[in-house]
Amino acid sequence: MDGILPYVYLTYMFISLYMLSFFIIIYFGNRKQIFFSPEPEKNLTVSFLIAAWNEEATISETIKHIFNTGYNKIVEVIVIDNNSTDRTREIVKKLQKKYPKLKLVQEKKQGKGHALNYGLKIAKGELIAVVDADSYPAKGSIGKMMGFFNDKKVGAVTAPITVRNPSTFFSKLQSIEYKVIAFSRKLLDYVDSIYVTPGPLALYRKKALEDIGGFDANNLTEDIEATWHLTYAGWERRMCLSTEATTTVPKTLKGWFVQRRRWNLGGLQCLNKYKTSLGRKGMLGWFIMPFFILNTFMGLIGLGVFAYLFGKRIFSKFLLAKYSILVGTPMVTLNDFYLTPSVLNYLGVVLFVVGLIFTLMVLSILNEKILKKENILNIPFYMTIYLIIYPFIMLSALWHVVRRKRVWR
Repeated sequence: MDGILPYVYLTYMFISLYMLSFFIIIYFGNRKQIFFSPEPEKNLTVSFLIAAWNEEATISETIKHIFNTGYNKIVEVIVIDNNSTDRTREIVKKLQKKYPKLKLVQEKKQGKGHALNYGLKIAKGELIAVVDADSYPAKGSIGKMMGFFNDKKVGAVTAPITVRNPSTFFSKLQSIEYKVIAFSRKLLDYVDSIYVTPGPLALYRKKALEDIGGFDANNLTEDIEATWHLTYAGWERRMCLSTEATTTVPKTLKGWFVQRRRWNLGGLQCLNKYKTSLGRKGMLGWFIMPFFILNTFMGLIGLGVFAYLFGKRIFSKFLLAKYSILVGTPMVTLNDFYLTPSVLNYLGVVLFVVGLIFTLMVLSILNEKILKKENILNIPFYMTIYLIIYPFIMLSALWHVVRRKRVWR
């Protein structure tokens, strides 16, 4: 094992540094147009779909934000109630008096995918805007995203999703993550490799959704699956970085863990569904799936290496202590405090520094005030403790797969 470990570590470092360098190169090659939004040749009609299950705390603000986007060709906003047991339906009915284009329907089949497909069947717009019931599109967002549909090959357009409630330390860490994800997704746009059009705000060509048979109701991340399906069917996806939608994020570690586990479970479902496309079928098989696999499992490799080294050290220290007592030799010497530099250690430092530079670059470009004290302190926590938790989420997801346990919450 010790003979193989350096090669595993070097491979891990090479891939990590390669991907970071890849993103930085893409940015500098396209930095002058990264916030560019084409002017629409035609303002297409839009139907909004909101799948709602017990969303009484947020549904009202979501609907208000949609009608305040300022887009003048909204045909309808359809709220698909998915068997709510709270005041969601009551709130929507009251808002119908203020907004004549607001519609309320009910889908008895449980699940967001079922609800969205029900809404898709009755939607009249040329484009379908999907918005989560706890998310809030920015004013002018639809107008800025519209121009990307000038290209008839474009089936979906997404926008940055940012944190609406970064009031606590934990939500501020998520805010950093969401910005890095949004910026990275725009960079993937330049190599036709956007692999998710997230639920808080995604704009689809209705013809494209009908072409793929709507959303996969059995997938826990219907937004990832729909994007992969669109890619598989030959539709292009675009990212508009000049607008945003804010979303409510989990306030507790448990809520965050459960949410991310669901994302991982849905991703594993997608890998299983499209496994025969790996290494073929255009960008889906040649880049998106390998990239997704690396993103998903690299953390586990790192955790495995760490666990092995940590376990080996603990075991050796146990043996040292045991035999030191037997023969009467010192258990701790000055040599134990001497750190021998190596290529592997230097590569670890280089990886951290490059990652830090990339994160600072993203926050700076997206106008984050990184010189604020709280942000300077948050970034190291984000890059260490926050990201270290991720492999444990994947372990939990894999355990759910083994147990064949498919849960939303």
